[in-house]
Amino acid sequence: MGKVFRFQKDVDTDQIIASQYLLFPTIDEMKVHTFESLNSDFASQVKPGDFVVADENFGCGSSREQAPSVLKALGVKAVIAKSFARIFYRNSINIGMPVIVSKELYDAVEDGDDMELDLQAGIITANGKEYSCTKLPSKMQEILDQGGLIASLNN
Repeated sequence: MGKVFRFQKDVDTDQIIASQYLLFPTIDEMKVHTFESLNSDFASQVKPGDFVVADENFGCGSSREQAPSVLKALGVKAVIAKSFARIFYRNSINIGMPVIVSKELYDAVEDGDDMELDLQAGIITANGKEYSCTKLPSKMQEILDQGGLIASLNN
């Protein structure tokens, strides 16, 4: 069970982690600035197991891998959106961060709602209702389970 942090459509990678913070040497130093321009309290309020839920085109903009990396470092369990920018989606899988498509969820939840995700079944439960979502192919699930693409190649 985790809390929902809800974001609008077209959230770009610069809104996830602004370019000036890319100068920091580690993801741990960067993560405290996650979503700073959209929700200045996000990094201090998000807890491991919480979810980012967004409208369409989440992660558009540049191809910076730090955008999904700071979310993962903060303990975000998954990003669920109506749609994703292709490069953000791929970068997320590569680092072991689940990115899930659900066309219905965004319009049914608010900030702070409790939510559960059964990734293998492709079911989200929020506000007493079930919503369908991406059921990942087994190979993608293996990559996530092993912590990302490089980790899975090294096993």
